[in-house]
Amino acid sequence: MLRQAANGLRIAPVTLPFDVSLAAVALAAVGALCLGVSKTGFPGLAIVNVMLVAELFGAKNSVGIILPMLVVCDLIVLPLFWRHATWRQIWPLVPVTFAAILVAWGVLGAIDDLVARRVIGGIILFMLALQLVREFRRAFLEHLPDSRVFRWISCALIGVSTMLANAAGPVYSIYALVHKMPKMEFLGIGARLFLVVNLFKLPLLGQLELINASSLQLNLLLLPALLAGIFLGRKLIHRVPQRAFEVLLYAFSAIAGLRMVLF
Repeated sequence: MLRQAANGLRIAPVTLPFDVSLAAVALAAVGALCLGVSKTGFPGLAIVNVMLVAELFGAKNSVGIILPMLVVCDLIVLPLFWRHATWRQIWPLVPVTFAAILVAWGVLGAIDDLVARRVIGGIILFMLALQLVREFRRAFLEHLPDSRVFRWISCALIGVSTMLANAAGPVYSIYALVHKMPKMEFLGIGARLFLVVNLFKLPLLGQLELINASSLQLNLLLLPALLAGIFLGRKLIHRVPQRAFEVLLYAFSAIAGLRMVLF
């Protein structure tokens, strides 16, 4: 009888969300580490997280898995870069971005994983090509930093890409590089903008049931890696010069875009 009672008190094995292996969770933790690093200075690295989580859990599931981690990052990172931006720099970007998010939310349920990957990869490559033209054909695009149309197009692309796959980081990076933002201003504006954007997206993904009990359980498992990435990125940001920073953005944007379009 005592043995039966002991068996009744035995702790049940821990079940992993989405019925995945420990190896898959470990790979997802690598992605979470990259996401944390990206939020404190190397935004292109967020694409590593997008690719890993999409491969492990599916592109559409990845949207709901990643968003709460982004919100955690935003809340931690915002005070670090608070003095490098103002809300007046953010509000002109919000209306078109929000409108694009709503449009993308309306079609998210109608597309499959493959279509979502192709769309986001195409957006990233388009913005990268635009910046390369800006670098090597400067006179051709000199009007773009002051162009309202360019800002609207960029905000629309940010809204669509962030809603479909949480992949707006490279789009924002290219937009910022075209505007020649200094590194710290780039991070300050991005911290404010994406906190507002990601909070806006939470109820929308909840309505689509892409944020659910399994995704939140996985978020808890990945939280230590995410926090470690934030700490590591904070240590590295001041050791990377501006030009090297820009080259890293180009490289990660190109890798991510090609990966999503071709595979």
